[in-house]
Amino acid sequence: MEIIENLDPLLKTFWYVAIPSTLVFAVQAVMTFLGVDSTDGLQADFDSNLEGGDTTFQLFSLRNLINFLLGFSWTGISFYNTIDNAVALIVVSALVGCLFVFLFFIIIKQVQKLEEDNSFKLQNTLNKSAEVYLTIPENKKGKGKIIISINGAFHELEAMTEHSEKLISGSTVKVVKIENNNLIIVQPI
Repeated sequence: MEIIENLDPLLKTFWYVAIPSTLVFAVQAVMTFLGVDSTDGLQADFDSNLEGGDTTFQLFSLRNLINFLLGFSWTGISFYNTIDNAVALIVVSALVGCLFVFLFFIIIKQVQKLEEDNSFKLQNTLNKSAEVYLTIPENKKGKGKIIISINGAFHELEAMTEHSEKLISGSTVKVVKIENNNLIIVQPI
């Protein structure tokens, strides 16, 4: 550390920020690739809705602080000999730090677009074809069961029909409506 002690105070400050923020960033990166980092583990000390809806991005987080410090410090070190004015160097470094946070936000948004919600919702069965598993009595006189594929998964669901004939096992039907948010009404195809 004797090398750092002999530097100009501004450059020394950039190095003192760069070394720990780079180490923390490296640990965060390794934890991300191992799937260990489900959250920052830190909460804001004030009441505010920082989430902005259904997004998982928070402006004030340890990860964003590290991203800002990483961009700030390494820009300051990189441009120390190029930009002679200390104030201009600090402003440029702060702008690049903010750019790092913004780029991280853009990357997270792009990754979130890759998410797929494969949870089963009964509304997804509407207008889909299915196979009768257990005979369905005619005119809503009783329930039977159908097997339907939604998002690549098969589901066995109770069903009724308004048709005047019973629907026997193995026949193909179409889901026409959902009653009371839990009862499927089908018709023969």
